[in-house]
Amino acid sequence: MNYQEAWDFLDQLQFFKIKLGLDSMNQFLERLGKPHQDLQCIHVGGTNGKGSVGATLCSILTAAGYQAGFYTSPHLSSVRERFRIGKSYISKEDFARFITKIHDVLGGSQITYFECTTTLALLWFAEQKVDCAILEVGMGGRLDATNVVTPLISLITNVSMDHEQYLGTTLAEVSTEKAGIIKQGIPVVSGVANDDSGRVIRQTCDEREAPLFLFGREFSGSFNPEEKRSWQYQGLEGEVLMDLKRSWQYQGLEGEVLMDLPMALRGNYQVTNASLALAALQLLGQQGWSVTEEQMRTGLEQTLWPGRLEFFRLNKDNKKVDKESEGWNFLLDGAHNPAGVKALKHALRDFSRNRLILVWGAMNDKDLRITLSDIAPQADLIIFTRPESERSARTSQLKVSLPTTMHQKVICQETVPAALQQARILAAPNDLICIAGSLYLVGIARQLLLGGLVDDE
Repeated sequence: MNYQEAWDFLDQLQFFKIKLGLDSMNQFLERLGKPHQDLQCIHVGGTNGKGSVGATLCSILTAAGYQAGFYTSPHLSSVRERFRIGKSYISKEDFARFITKIHDVLGGSQITYFECTTTLALLWFAEQKVDCAILEVGMGGRLDATNVVTPLISLITNVSMDHEQYLGTTLAEVSTEKAGIIKQGIPVVSGVANDDSGRVIRQTCDEREAPLFLFGREFSGSFNPEEKRSWQYQGLEGEVLMDLKRSWQYQGLEGEVLMDLPMALRGNYQVTNASLALAALQLLGQQGWSVTEEQMRTGLEQTLWPGRLEFFRLNKDNKKVDKESEGWNFLLDGAHNPAGVKALKHALRDFSRNRLILVWGAMNDKDLRITLSDIAPQADLIIFTRPESERSARTSQLKVSLPTTMHQKVICQETVPAALQQARILAAPNDLICIAGSLYLVGIARQLLLGGLVDDE
């Protein structure tokens, strides 16, 4: 297959329903020579923040001279965004070559879209002999296709309600699925809260004799009050820290506190995500990995995670500008579940603006009332639109999910280009256009406004 044929074949797999389970994945990988068995991995699960943590780990390990692979989902514009080593995405040629191999080995048998992309990532990382493969869980954990690996570290960011039709209707049930990535004796780094999610994660770690390192207990992080783009990290303490100081090379810093760290990603919650990444790196240090303070700072400063609280100003020619008086202010964020929307709502406090113009689209399998009821009151104007997807909620569905008292500030535009054009017509230079509700929407909007992350022409 050529690249386009390979992408078309992969897209056809979306018609197969989501299938949670590892039997077919393990059997298929065995037919391919078990490419995952020799990979050193960090497995990243949880509800929100997985991508930010993975991107931070990839950036720091790359700055430290390691060849770090990063597999994530979903993508914004091109499927190639899901696979990268360091700062480089998979080439069209390699993508087509591995999809062809998967197709031929399948021999007509069935595989899901996510099983196929996961297999591709494992094959590519194994061929490239990456030092570390950072694998982001697609959904849940216990039965997710990525859960075929035995990692160096399991990382669970947090747990909140999402994908209830697959993972359960209570926080304890969802947490049990997320905890499925915890392996016997493998260290776990987590930012779960002190609720049912924390109880389930702690209990699972105890049962599997997996050392647990919790944000706020063994390590923590906080923004510096004087400078919001700078933060400090309180690292792992005690005997663990003593073992790590030699390999992590603190370079004369007193104690275990790292001050005035850079923060490239926006949002107060990114301190937790970055702290989780640094704690994982400390544990890697215990296993012989070496990251200096200078490399860590460089990696933090260079971390990019597009479409997540991504702010920029554009003029009429879609060129980035710096002056507040020129063009339009855009904020892209993939907030799509209740926890993500709450984080967006909190982050909006840090963006000065006159009016908030919210461009919103969502998948129809989400609880539209819960997510919209939290963010809609913050907006002065709401433009509902529909990304091109069978799962996208219709604009009429979005509108009726709001109280009738808010309908006067709602405009419905059936296509994303029309919604963006409408927002530009209505926005003044000091207004903020926030595009959120679905990563599919964010991906299309970002492509239209900034172009793609990779060249698929």
